[in-house]
Amino acid sequence: MKYNKEAKPGAPDKGSRVLQLSVLFFVLCGFSFYLGGIFCSEKNRFEANDVKQIAVQSAKESLVAPLQIKAASFPECSADYQDYTPCTDPRRWRKYGVHRLTFMERHCPPVFERNECLVPPPDGYKSPIKWPNSRDKCWYRNVPYDWINKQKSNQNWLRKEGDKFLFPGGGTMFPKGVSAYVDLMQDLIPEMKDGTIRTAIDTGCGVASWGGDLLDRGILTVSLAPRDNHEAQVQFALERGIPAVLGIISTQRLPFPSKSFDMAHCSRCLIPWTEFGGIYLLEVHRILRPGGFWVLSGPPVNYENRWRGWNTTIEDQKTDYEKLQDLLTSLCFKLYNKKDDIAVWQKLSDNSCYDKLSEPDTYPGKCDDSLEPDSAWYTPLRSCVVVPNPKHKRSSLDSIPKWPERLHVAPERISDVHGGSASALKHDDGKWKKRLQHYKKLLPALGTDKIRNVMDMNTVYGGLAAASIDDPLWVMNVVSSYAANTLPVVYDRGLIGTYHDWCEAFSTYPRTYDLLHLDGLFTSESHRCEMKYVLLEMDRILRPNGYAIVRESSYFVDAVATIAKGMRWGCRKEDTEYGIEKEKILICQKKLWYSSNQSSR
Repeated sequence: MKYNKEAKPGAPDKGSRVLQLSVLFFVLCGFSFYLGGIFCSEKNRFEANDVKQIAVQSAKESLVAPLQIKAASFPECSADYQDYTPCTDPRRWRKYGVHRLTFMERHCPPVFERNECLVPPPDGYKSPIKWPNSRDKCWYRNVPYDWINKQKSNQNWLRKEGDKFLFPGGGTMFPKGVSAYVDLMQDLIPEMKDGTIRTAIDTGCGVASWGGDLLDRGILTVSLAPRDNHEAQVQFALERGIPAVLGIISTQRLPFPSKSFDMAHCSRCLIPWTEFGGIYLLEVHRILRPGGFWVLSGPPVNYENRWRGWNTTIEDQKTDYEKLQDLLTSLCFKLYNKKDDIAVWQKLSDNSCYDKLSEPDTYPGKCDDSLEPDSAWYTPLRSCVVVPNPKHKRSSLDSIPKWPERLHVAPERISDVHGGSASALKHDDGKWKKRLQHYKKLLPALGTDKIRNVMDMNTVYGGLAAASIDDPLWVMNVVSSYAANTLPVVYDRGLIGTYHDWCEAFSTYPRTYDLLHLDGLFTSESHRCEMKYVLLEMDRILRPNGYAIVRESSYFVDAVATIAKGMRWGCRKEDTEYGIEKEKILICQKKLWYSSNQSSR
């Protein structure tokens, strides 16, 4: 037998040692699996109980505790703030330039200058006259302006009789009344009669008699006028129940997407169309749909017979008309029809007309790709032509369905929206039909003559407006300037709306809407906009005795109700149509009150 001389006495050989270590390894592994199984079963039992407890808690309240805000009451603004328009405030005009009337554009006060008070109604204010009677008359004390009555009564805009303003339907260019004026216009534009034309804009609208008359003809008009020395053109329009917004074509684009309107109208609106390189007409071109119509009545149209009353010469007016015609031709408009004081041009649908704009030394030229056609929130006007996107082959007036079919047909431009499709629009329409039925149960006034002017403060496709199309109301559809750009879809459906940022005041007078609706606005915008200021703005534009439907996550509803109470609103919390806990509805009503302190602010 041989021995290893290097080995120590009593030491095991190499094979037996490996065997022992292997046995020990398997024993330890088995023991660890046993302990692990005990631990895991206990852990799983603990986690299962935890989940059960969380599920029970979720059924009772949100996983995140609702936002709590300390109750506070807001003071009254002084009586001279009864017509306060924060972003178009005449008290601030002197801070801005007069070139191209830039002082009349939006200039919102900085945060440290914002008022935290409630705008009072005029003395003697009462609930507005109901539609359709409101189109012809309104309470004088609701819009107590004598200046416009004295200056415009001879033109039949309006006249004061007793405790009311009456609106005879006259205007500078339609002394025989607005209906006769529109009758003539329809003779010149047959497309106004068959549903081809649905949306219109009236620049320099007066008291919106043109837009009011078109409502009976199935045409929905945005009446546009600045806050100027006529005091309250837009306020008169909204008091009558006619859609209108404060605005002016000056140095910035109007807050509408490209190709929005089927027709644009100017009746002696005194806009210098051919000055500043035709930049104002370039903006009309941008917002007018291909195939749409631009209607002008007043200087220089019919200058041959009218020049003597315009404090000018026939030669000057002839020159102005020729300049206007040349400019319109360069912008791919053609003279469509003309009679008496009305001239109609049509924007061509054929994009080949714009090829000439690429030639050297052509003015105006094409806008480059850096300027988004739909960018329209504080976007400067530029002296260039926005050429219609050639990929949109079914957005021209002769390609889209006629009204009312177009309301429920998915527009071509919905494909530009992330997730947008025909099925998405159909789903949205079904959802809003169900929601409106539920709203009417919670607010029986909705759908009656008690609610006329409605604002959907953060719409997507205009679903609320589409669902309520047969009710005696109209809806201003607001799309956030920070949200997905769905406003082109709203207009393509034959509805109206505007871009807006709710961190700022809206372009309207106080007390101009009967119902404000918001759907998750604070959920999406509270990181930018302080809730208190948004609600104070809602109070400013809501009529006394008007309503707000606040559809919000459970996290925000109690805080909204707390602030609303400080604004003298009465609110009640209701379930949604789905009855889920994570979302609730507040039905609020603003109380009518009168100023008790003339000097407080």
